[in-house]
This record gives sequence, structure tokens and C-alpha cells, in this order.
Amino acid sequence: MTTGLFTHPACLGHAPPPGHPESPDRLRAVLRGLETKEFQYLRRYEALPATREMLARAHAAAHIESVLGRYSARAAEDGYAALDPDTIMSAGSAEAALMAAGAVVQAVDAAMAGEIRNGFCAVRPPGHHAEKARAMGFCLFDNVAVAALHARAVHGLNRIAVIDFDVHHGNGTQDIFCDDSNLFYGSTHQMPLYPGTGDASESGVAGNVVNAPLPPGADGAQFRAAFAQVILPALDRFAPEFLLISAGFDAHRLDPLAQLRLDESDFAWATAELCRLADKHCSSRVVSALEGGYDLDALARSAAAHVRALMEN
Repeated sequence: MTTGLFTHPACLGHAPPPGHPESPDRLRAVLRGLETKEFQYLRRYEALPATREMLARAHAAAHIESVLGRYSARAAEDGYAALDPDTIMSAGSAEAALMAAGAVVQAVDAAMAGEIRNGFCAVRPPGHHAEKARAMGFCLFDNVAVAALHARAVHGLNRIAVIDFDVHHGNGTQDIFCDDSNLFYGSTHQMPLYPGTGDASESGVAGNVVNAPLPPGADGAQFRAAFAQVILPALDRFAPEFLLISAGFDAHRLDPLAQLRLDESDFAWATAELCRLADKHCSSRVVSALEGGYDLDALARSAAAHVRALMEN
């Protein structure tokens, strides 16, 4: 089995106003980084859109309707629709969001069917800030949460984990997972930083939420220590049947939106460690989805390092 790459041109159609950090150029940079010869054996998929039924497992009906209905119509008519000061839809945003969530669902299906060992979803908008009933932080729907709950509903899996190494805490995934002891969310992130959640004391309904916040300026050694001493042991104890990764690369030392000091080797190391635990617990089934990362060169290099680690492990 091989590694799958899931994406769709419609993900470029989500186009916030000029100057917004979450631009289509982010995805272009990632895809360029995966066009070199070493990635020729990726199994490439064009994503299928998520259905409302898929979204409804993670999100309130009113939230889904507001994104796909009211705000989408306003964006089509006026050019843009602001859901909050940071989260802005354009005319192509609704389709992009459906493809982003659908890609992660499709990757779960491919892994469960044995078509791939693991997969990376090069998609946008990102997802991990989208709560059950609210879009925020550049995110419309929580792509990994939608996929996790699809794995439960369609494939009969019970214990599903998401590990998040984006520099910002994934408040949305935590919100969706925290009251369900068979869902696990683990995160390393800078604190203090947007969105203000992710304290180590936030532990979910049964210790199923594990946060390992890092101070501004923390480097790769501090990140690896938190990952090895906090996140990985908790994940090992949880023993997931499927593992999803919120793969944000904005903890890179060159990223303009935060102050951690990681580099590509740290993301590759974390990916390899997660694959090792997936080999132990869930038949190597790992699916990751792009979250943040706003220095284009660092983003491209980091995503390539992440996918290379998926291919090698």
C-alpha cells in the first residue's frame, strides 16, 4: 500500500480579501512542493464533496445552513461575507469547504478499503477552529472531526484520535470531542495565543483531551519533549482504531503569525512517531489534513517533510 494525496482545484476558490493570510497561494505552495520526483509514487485523488449528512455528525444544523445558505448567498452577491473579523467567505468558499471536508472523509474511506496505508489532504479552508455551532479562525467546518465521525458511523470504528501540532489550539475539535470518551484530542500549541483555549487543565470528559501548551519562543527540543512525554503516552493509552492529524505548519520558526521555533525536521519527527503508534494500534491507518502555515516557503518545505515521513513510515 502507498500514501494518498487528496485535493481539489475548488479549494483554490476560497479567496478571502487581498492581504488575508489564509490565501489560495498557501495551497499552491504545498502542491508545488509535492510535484518533485520523490513524490511521483503518491496515489493522487481528486476529492469528492462532503454531504450535509456528513457535516451534521459534527456540526449543528443551523451552522451548516448559515455557511452553505445565508453567508454563501451573501458572498455570491457582494463578493465577500464576514462570519467574524478573521473568517471571510468568497463566492467559491462554500464549494471549497465541502471539498476540504470531503477530502478527509474520502481519505478515511480509502484507508479503510486498503487502497492506501496513509494519506495527506492538501485542502483549504482549514478546519480545527470550527466549533459545533460556530465558524471562526479562518475555518468553516472542522474537516478532521467530520472525518472522524464518518469513520465511526460508516466503518463501525469506536475509538478515534486526532493529534494536532498546529501552533494554534484546535478549539473546534476539542469542542466537538470533549464530551465523548471514545474520541481523543491531543494538541501541542503556543500559549498564550489565539484562540485562548488549550490549557493543560482542559481534559475532557474522561481525560480524552490532552493539551501540551508551549511558551512563545519554544524550540524543537521543547516541542519534542512535550510530544514524547505528554501527547504520545496519552495516545498510546487511548489505543485508537484510527488516527487523524491536524497538520498545521505555523509553528515553524519563519511563520509570521506566532513565535514557536520549529523547523521541517520537527514535523517529520512527530509524523514518524505518530505513524509508529498507528502501526501498533490501528493497522497503520493515518490520515492528515492541512491546517495552518503562513510563510509560503516554510509551509511548502514542512508539508513535503510531513508527506515524506508518511511515505517512509
